[in-house]
Amino acid sequence: MLKKGFQLSLLILIPLILFSCETGIRKEKRILVYTKNGEGYVHDNIEKNVVAIRELGEENGFFVDVSDSPNSFTKENLTKYSCIIFANTNNDVFDTDEQKVSFMRYIQAGGGFVGIHSACGTERNWSWFIRMLGGTFVVHAVYQEFAVNIIDHNHPSTQNLPDRWMREDECYFLNRLNPGIHVLITHDLSTIEDSRKETFPDLFGNDFPGAWYHEFEGGRSWYTSYGHTAEDYEDPMLRGHILGGIIFAIGENRELDYTKATATTPN
Repeated sequence: MLKKGFQLSLLILIPLILFSCETGIRKEKRILVYTKNGEGYVHDNIEKNVVAIRELGEENGFFVDVSDSPNSFTKENLTKYSCIIFANTNNDVFDTDEQKVSFMRYIQAGGGFVGIHSACGTERNWSWFIRMLGGTFVVHAVYQEFAVNIIDHNHPSTQNLPDRWMREDECYFLNRLNPGIHVLITHDLSTIEDSRKETFPDLFGNDFPGAWYHEFEGGRSWYTSYGHTAEDYEDPMLRGHILGGIIFAIGENRELDYTKATATTPN
């Protein structure tokens, strides 16, 4: 087995075309981690979130670029990426309609999207983004330990998780849920204590979706609501969960095809 240092040297010195046996990710794949936050609450976990994804890239053979600039959203730049991760973004993160359209066309061309935790609070007034992510943030319970149930283990982001996963986190509630999402994990609301509980959205009884994926307008979208604290991103289970989302979003041998991109204005 090659030593880690030698593997990293290979990543730098030669264009790799091999697959990782463990993940199926092509080693020349590149992802963009976007961290922009608009006006409002900004999580203090972003630095650790980025470190975790960089380390996942080193360990699993994909390159990682990081940006907090909406100027990154041009066709010329986005064509480099197999996946774009919104890592605890929040509120308005684009400056122009042109940037939004570039992102739409990237997804329609077959690009991948991963949203982590507060990404669901991003662009709350943009209906296309809400449909693409799968919903938009409404409220969360007070930070506490609660249980989540894995309802589908047949996905790379959940295949190594226990049936019942205890999380110390924020229990997120979203509305405008896209009916096309495939739910992977649900919050067990019977384990939540909060004086406002009766006001929380009551759509699924004692369950509420916490992570999901779907195919969307030619691309792939995966979202997890978990990962509130900086320390969460040192947790091997959460890292494995996020890695599985990246694997799904990248897909095997997926290449962008802009002939399928139709967006001209945000909607």
